[in-house]
Amino acid sequence: MQPAGPHAEAQPAPSGSWLYMLERFDIGLVHIDRDLRVVGMNDYARRCLPVEEKLPFGKIVTSFHPKGSRAKVQFLIGQAECPVNNAPPMTMIINIPERMLIVKVSKIADERGVTTGYTLVFHDITEVISQAPEWKAPRDARDSAAPGKRMLRKIPTTRQRRILLLDVPDVSFIRSEGHYTWVQTAQGSHFCNLNIGDLESRLDPGQFLRVHRSYIVNLSQVNEILREDGHMSLRMAGSEPVEIPVSRASMAALLDQLGLTDAAPVKA
Repeated sequence: MQPAGPHAEAQPAPSGSWLYMLERFDIGLVHIDRDLRVVGMNDYARRCLPVEEKLPFGKIVTSFHPKGSRAKVQFLIGQAECPVNNAPPMTMIINIPERMLIVKVSKIADERGVTTGYTLVFHDITEVISQAPEWKAPRDARDSAAPGKRMLRKIPTTRQRRILLLDVPDVSFIRSEGHYTWVQTAQGSHFCNLNIGDLESRLDPGQFLRVHRSYIVNLSQVNEILREDGHMSLRMAGSEPVEIPVSRASMAALLDQLGLTDAAPVKA
């Protein structure tokens, strides 16, 4: 076999790798001025974003986003002003209706180094991390879910500017922290840019249940149900068991989902 020369054809990246996915992704570009007003975008961004509905040109860039995401976008743009030379662009995951985007922001400067605007670069990863719903939930849970909503099969998280995709079945529970969440697996806790409402609406309600305003649990990883003085909590499986509070409003739904009616402490 002859060694590959300088003009040898490049080998494609393995299917399923991040490089392979990036090779297949189209790139969305949105250009905004120093006042954060949209001044231009490429054709792919026009197709992905609700341009006709929002009519964004000349408006503040956050007009694209739901209220829960606007602070995140402003934070992302603010980080682009990092004074460190050649600082890597910040990465954030944004949830807009029916789409999940990985967004990076980079500032644009003139010959004097003065910022004149910013470029938002995004990849649409919806097809990579989600799938059409296949409900196994009770009828009332199915009826409450948004029709046609794509369910997550992977949860995008960030660590040291890297995107980590977590397999949904591996998730033990999700904890809310303001507009963000922490996703717990056997490997530890992972930071996610999405809020708990975003995740709740995109997880199979037959498998995941929001038992408290700050917690969603994977029902298959509930090890024990504890009740004391009218309060309920869940002990999750794992080498270091964690107790999750259950709100009074969620108790009946939890017991129904688990097929339990006995109020006594039960080991799953």
